[in-house]
Amino acid sequence: MRLGVLDVGSNTVHLLVVDAHPGACPLPAHSHKVELRLAQLLDDSGAIGDEGIDKLIAVVQDALQAAEDKGVEDLLPFATSAVREATNADDVLARVADATGVRLQVLAGEEEARLTFLAVRRWFGWSAGKLLVLDIGGGSLEIAYGMDEEPDAAVSLPLGAGRLTAGWLPGDPPAPEDVRALRRHVRTEIARTVGEFSRIGAPDHVVATSKTFKQLARIAGAARSTEGLYVQRELKRESLEAWVPRLAGMTTEQRAELPGVSDGRAAQLLAGALVAEGAMDLFGVEELEICPWALREGVILRRLDHMGSD
Repeated sequence: MRLGVLDVGSNTVHLLVVDAHPGACPLPAHSHKVELRLAQLLDDSGAIGDEGIDKLIAVVQDALQAAEDKGVEDLLPFATSAVREATNADDVLARVADATGVRLQVLAGEEEARLTFLAVRRWFGWSAGKLLVLDIGGGSLEIAYGMDEEPDAAVSLPLGAGRLTAGWLPGDPPAPEDVRALRRHVRTEIARTVGEFSRIGAPDHVVATSKTFKQLARIAGAARSTEGLYVQRELKRESLEAWVPRLAGMTTEQRAELPGVSDGRAAQLLAGALVAEGAMDLFGVEELEICPWALREGVILRRLDHMGSD
């Protein structure tokens, strides 16, 4: 059957269409993506304004049309931190539902981490042993750890690259004191969670998902996306530590010229790098592997599991 997952994230609204059935690997058939940047459309009270809601409705309507055009049989729509944390989330959800018929399921941060972990486990299999999974989104950082398909520990922290850029790095390039302040903030937030994970023991394999990690790995020398899903891509902490000061000294325009960095993501790459560096350092990770599957695939896999058990 043809499934569609509609992901209303802090940076983008992404429709992923796959051909799948229980017990089979989902095969991508179509991708429709719009950079909406909901996290940056919040007003001073933390609400998504009328203009932002109207833009979201228009993007969801376009995605619905794309899903229909591609023959999607079952659409799985969900929203993450930008909608979850908006002070008018209920109003946003109601207006989207009234205008489009789409009822967005708002995922809790811990559920994001769990679904991403499921996708990573299925990608690497049981031979990967105990997995530590890191995912940097626009609004939050998800961390999950375990040896089964359900993680033993999962947390979500308000350390998304878009959120931190908007709140901490106003300059272009940012002022050195702002970069230092953000670095301290990031490490303080991550350090509060380390003990919860370290008590479980050391992971056998550390994996990262998300566009931020993919771009950091790419500028550090990993294979480009055109070389395919199955090429192994890694990120070493040593390489990342060398890149952080370079990124801090660059303008957004200069970052956009780096390999694999899109114009829309260039502004928040430094904040993402500070989060990645902090997480790798505090968790004692020297090297991690990039996984092409993440939250959207986790949502699809969970749906297929439920279908198979019905």
